Amino acid sequence: MIIALVDCNNFYCSCERVFQPRLEGRPVVVLSNNDGCVIARSNEAKALGVPMGAPYFKHRDTLQKAGVAVRSSNYALYGDMSHRVMTVLGGFTPNVEVYSIDECFLDLSGFMGQDLTAYGQMIRDTTKQWTGIPVSVGIGPTKTLAKIANRVAKKDPDANGVCDLTDPALAEAAMSKIGVGDVWGIGRRWRKMLEGRGIHTAKDLRDAQEGWVRQKMGVVGHRTVMELRGTPCVDLETIPQDKQTVCVSRTFGKPMTDYEGLHAAIATFVMKAGEKLRKLDLVATNINVFVHTDPFREDRAQYSKSVTVDLLTATNHSGKILAGALRGLRGIYRSGYHYKRAGILLLELERSGHAPRTLFEHDDQKGQRLMAAIDAINGRYGHGVVNYGQIRRSSTWYMTQEHRSPRFTTQWDELPLVVP
Repeated sequence: MIIALVDCNNFYCSCERVFQPRLEGRPVVVLSNNDGCVIARSNEAKALGVPMGAPYFKHRDTLQKAGVAVRSSNYALYGDMSHRVMTVLGGFTPNVEVYSIDECFLDLSGFMGQDLTAYGQMIRDTTKQWTGIPVSVGIGPTKTLAKIANRVAKKDPDANGVCDLTDPALAEAAMSKIGVGDVWGIGRRWRKMLEGRGIHTAKDLRDAQEGWVRQKMGVVGHRTVMELRGTPCVDLETIPQDKQTVCVSRTFGKPMTDYEGLHAAIATFVMKAGEKLRKLDLVATNINVFVHTDPFREDRAQYSKSVTVDLLTATNHSGKILAGALRGLRGIYRSGYHYKRAGILLLELERSGHAPRTLFEHDDQKGQRLMAAIDAINGRYGHGVVNYGQIRRSSTWYMTQEHRSPRFTTQWDELPLVVP
């Protein structure tokens, strides 16, 4: 097996630069929801020492003095650019696993005997030319080694963005320089334990005794060791697995105190979650509703609560899910608090045709047609054009996005203009 991991470089910042060339060479940071913390940094911003997760309000003046371009999260743009990148990568091999919004595994097993580094450069150059997004390509006999190769491709200037570790000697040299905490699947707890045992590099972990690894780290740890030794243990998942949960939540731009505001927010979340379920052809059996105050406001009373409500039947009908969600919200809402975050979590998801049915349940064809009509209208004219009557539109709980770039690829009125 030969696996390539293609990882977009500083993806959010790169997306911002595609349609704003003036940002090339300039330090760029992207903020989290409500412009809270730094969640993405260009290489120039990293060189300035801007820390990941830095609260924006604490570093605003410093970023401004350093000439850092600050952007709010623009998920519509990032999602569309991700789809474009993955479509391009799908042209290099028929077997592709989209691992995350900015990472993709490619099966290159059919390319044995070819110059894999040259092919990786072709992948890199084509993706940059066709989408504007720079990528790094790591190649190895297993997913774990491909991850290590990608890290080398990204960090080593001599690699020119591509690293092939299918040669055992090159793989050993690379693993001797990679910290054990940077190995795919090794979390903070395991890293501390391994370093306490004198295992500091990926090579040290590869050479560890199998029995000890299985005893201390279980099957998952043993699988990682075998992958480091070049034995594939993690298959390529070319067919995406069904989601186990669907979550829609939001940190509010301004805290809310009244039930009506939370009611409107939860109802909007239900509409979004229901649409996701129907696109995936899934149904939910339970819904969890949660609310939180702001833990950073020590001057205010704190309250956090969640509740799981059983739906009468497994469903993806937004109206039925909304009824359960509001039952839960009424049970956990307490007056006198400033709520900063709320959300819903749909649980126990199954394929719509596989879900168990009650004795008296019948096909709700009328309800299905209603949901299909709502999805079609909202898909054509914009999310939220058609909603349930109890949803009250309010700007108080929408995200703060003072630095958002235009949604260049998904909104007609925000398309980039070329002036002759």
